Amino acid sequence: MAIKPTIYKARVSLSDLNRDYYDTLNLTLALHPSETPERMMARLLAYCINAEEHLTFTKGLSDVEEPDIWARTYDEQTTLWIDVGEPDFDRVKKSSRLAQAVKVYSFNSKTDVWWAQGEKKFKTLPAAFYRFVPNEIVAFAELLERTMDLSVTITGNSAYIACVGGEVEVHWEELQAHS
Repeated sequence: MAIKPTIYKARVSLSDLNRDYYDTLNLTLALHPSETPERMMARLLAYCINAEEHLTFTKGLSDVEEPDIWARTYDEQTTLWIDVGEPDFDRVKKSSRLAQAVKVYSFNSKTDVWWAQGEKKFKTLPAAFYRFVPNEIVAFAELLERTMDLSVTITGNSAYIACVGGEVEVHWEELQAHS
C-alpha cells in the first residue's frame, strides 16, 4: 500500500509591497512522502511571491507532467508555470513551450552546482530562475505545523515570515530574469 501525503493547512496574511498585493490565503499543502519539509516550505513561499487569483498547487511530485504551482485561465491555458528545485534543461524547455511564463525556485545547497552545470543552456530559454538562501529555508521549515497562521511580508528580494512559533526572513537571488 502506498504511503499517503501528509496534509498541512496554512492561513497566510500576505502583504506583497513590491506589487501592492494584499490578501488572506487559505492554503492546503500536501507533503509528498518523498518530499522534504524544506521543499514544501519553498513551494509555499514561491506561491506567496507569485500569488494571484488563478494560482494553485498541482499534484506536484505525484504527476511529473505538472509543475509544483501554476496559474491557468478558464479555458485551461497555462499562464504561469512554477517549478521548485533543480529541474533539468529538457523539463524547463518543455514548460516554456506550454506556459506563457516559467519560473524556477531553487532552495538547497546543491543549487550552485546545478546552476553552474546548466546556466549556459538555461540562458537560451525564456524562463526566470531564483535561488532561496538554503539555511533560511531550513529555518522556515522549522516553523512548520500541521495548521499554521502566517504573516508574510514581501519587499525587495526578501520575505519576512512570522507565526506563533517564531519568525524568519528568507532572501532570494535572481539567477536569470525572464528573457
